[in-house]
Amino acid sequence: GDMDFKVMGNENGIYACQMDMKVEGLSYDVLEEALLQAKEGRMHILREMEKTIAKPNENLKDHAPQIEMMQIPKDKIGAVIGSGGKVIQEIQRETGAIVTIEEEGDFGNVEISGVGSGPIEAAKAWIMGIITDPEPGTEYTGKITKIMDFGAFVQILPGKEGLLHISEISWERIETMDKAPLVEGQEVTVKLLEIDERSGKMKLSMKVLTEKPEGYIERPPREKREGDRGGRDDRRGGGRDNRGGGRGRDDRRSNDR
Repeated sequence: GDMDFKVMGNENGIYACQMDMKVEGLSYDVLEEALLQAKEGRMHILREMEKTIAKPNENLKDHAPQIEMMQIPKDKIGAVIGSGGKVIQEIQRETGAIVTIEEEGDFGNVEISGVGSGPIEAAKAWIMGIITDPEPGTEYTGKITKIMDFGAFVQILPGKEGLLHISEISWERIETMDKAPLVEGQEVTVKLLEIDERSGKMKLSMKVLTEKPEGYIERPPREKREGDRGGRDDRRGGGRDNRGGGRGRDDRRSNDR
């Protein structure tokens, strides 16, 4: 009862220890003997534990609380947080995970916690979508957010939309969008063809992901309809010629001579 010595560790060594003494003085031999006894006891307990479980369980229970860390570039922190915290609050509300960000150097340390892996994985995917820059030539699966007369807008990443023009939906010609097999909210797979360097607008295509029909011939652009600008110019030209039919410049010059 003169000494209480607690040792914690594993097969690699000691991580922590605590000693309570009730008498003065402790020889080095006594301390060495105590540490050796502690090692023998520790190894015996570890061997017994390995008989039951040799390594930590890789699959945690669905209701087990979990925490994951990830790093994002410093210049993307604002995009993840959003104006007034709008984006990060939406992530937490929709996924059920708790997300916190701390700036450290050139990075932002993101901590994502939640019950089970589902909310955490959903939040991670959302954040990765925000910080990832779209790359031409890459395929994306996104939702149609709006249908217009000339095509549909598709959100390929959180906060990033591109235009799927009516001519890029199918190899078969689609005259109007009401004949296209698309509705708002529908998930579609598209390929990012190009990003306009000046405006940042993205051009998407569905038809390039399918095989071009054998013998396919590109149809020419639609012909100009009657009443367009070219037709009006022609009619004006005819009017001017008619006005000069009775007295042209040549007639006036001959009279003067």
